[in-house]
Amino acid sequence: MLSTDFVPGAPNWLDLGVPDADAAVTYYSAVFGWQYRPAGPEGGYGFFVQDGRNVAGVGPLTEEGASAAWTLYFHTPDADASAKTVEQAGGSVRVEPGDVFDFGRMGQFTDPAGADFAVWQPTGSKGVEVAGAPGSLAWVELFTTDAAMAKAFYRTVFDWQCTDVPMDPGLTYTVLTPAGRGEEHAHGGLTELSPQNVAEGARPEWHPYFEVADCDASHAKAVEAGGAALVPPTDVEGIGRLAILADPWGAPFAVIKSVVPGAS
Repeated sequence: MLSTDFVPGAPNWLDLGVPDADAAVTYYSAVFGWQYRPAGPEGGYGFFVQDGRNVAGVGPLTEEGASAAWTLYFHTPDADASAKTVEQAGGSVRVEPGDVFDFGRMGQFTDPAGADFAVWQPTGSKGVEVAGAPGSLAWVELFTTDAAMAKAFYRTVFDWQCTDVPMDPGLTYTVLTPAGRGEEHAHGGLTELSPQNVAEGARPEWHPYFEVADCDASHAKAVEAGGAALVPPTDVEGIGRLAILADPWGAPFAVIKSVVPGAS
């Protein structure tokens, strides 16, 4: 389960790039009850806030031709070294590592299949200030066209432990855990897109899961506010009840009411 006890390889930040940041604030406030706090007086980038704590960032798209998307950042002790490892492992650097004031150092990359991700090397800011609680990041997930490649690539970059879990019908889900941590510290998973998914336009991408108190109610709010339902609320044994959506600009995200270990 995610927490703010960040270790190398664990998700520690996420932000939304979107054509209309003001409208996105309105949308996600309706879905999760988030507030907004600008990062500076000039506007642009800002923070989604819950109970006074930062849960994510939001800002306008900055890359030509980019589509709305959530970008997931993973903890690194050295962003520059991570960039070199990404390139050596077959990925590419979209944004060279650079300092973000005195908060930390970031770099943005693309894996060999085309999924974008990023790293955050913290100094003044560790990252999100709450995780695993309702309204905050609870899990991250990669859809890819080549699961074997993805496992090899991310093991090289982050040294993740990868545990394959068979799923029906004949599918495999890979659970991702930071190096040296137990399964209770798993932070995400990856799965391979089916040929049908690819034919229908699905592409390799990471997306976030946000913990909620009621999956069905949050799903309904997200759709009523203008989002699109991709996977309806579904029970997954031992995991919880989840749904996958896209916001009004097409950025995918998911909501989950997780099973509490030991709960009856």
